[in-house]
Amino acid sequence: MVRIRVLVVDDHRIFAESLAAALAAEPDVEVSAAGSGPAALRSLERAAAEGRRFDVLLVDADLGGAMPGIRPAPPVQEVGEDGLVDGISLVAGVRSAQPAVRTVVLAEKDDPRRAALALQAGASGWVAKDCSLSRLLTVIRGVLRDETHLPPALLTGVLRELTAARKHRTESERLVESLTPREREVLRCMVAGLGRKAVAERLFLSPHTVRTHMQNVLGKLGVHSTLAAVALARRAGVGPVDLTPPTRILPEATTSA
Repeated sequence: MVRIRVLVVDDHRIFAESLAAALAAEPDVEVSAAGSGPAALRSLERAAAEGRRFDVLLVDADLGGAMPGIRPAPPVQEVGEDGLVDGISLVAGVRSAQPAVRTVVLAEKDDPRRAALALQAGASGWVAKDCSLSRLLTVIRGVLRDETHLPPALLTGVLRELTAARKHRTESERLVESLTPREREVLRCMVAGLGRKAVAERLFLSPHTVRTHMQNVLGKLGVHSTLAAVALARRAGVGPVDLTPPTRILPEATTSA
């Protein structure tokens, strides 16, 4: 019998233990539990090292605590200001580190925007925490067949969110394409959180020149603040500049004969 290895990730211990016990009663399911995102990542790494990879992660949508080292996937809208990234950050991290692992988000309530965020991060399903065990098992087995599972009541709202995200991304990409190569470099520095002085040092420019470039970036993107420019850049898929200390190449010295 092929066994399905499931990891329940939820910081509500009683719920996690109860769900794990219910799933473990199934003859073809082997289940473990983790109480946080970092604990889940350690379990995944340990299992992979031992040749016992997990097949499915059940992740609490409201999982608490930051996941160090994980950058959320580009969201439907700007993520981070409203606290929606914790559980979804874990989904994105797992998708990046172990793409063969399927993730299903467990939620207290239906929320089209958060469900869309989860799908964009790489989740294969969104399931209510109070759904029946048989329904949850159907979803677990379905995602292993590369199916995507959403409650019917959420489908219209999620499609609307994803359509809006695509429209926002297309417009954002068009605006970013209007920037000069140097302005794009400055924008990537802004995405990395660098201030004017740090950008000047990295790009070997004067602070005055950087100020001019930043003003041009804001103007061409049609925004009025650095935060808004960074949000638009993220929607367009612009990543941060590599923060490895730059090396300036000096011209070779010449010697007279």
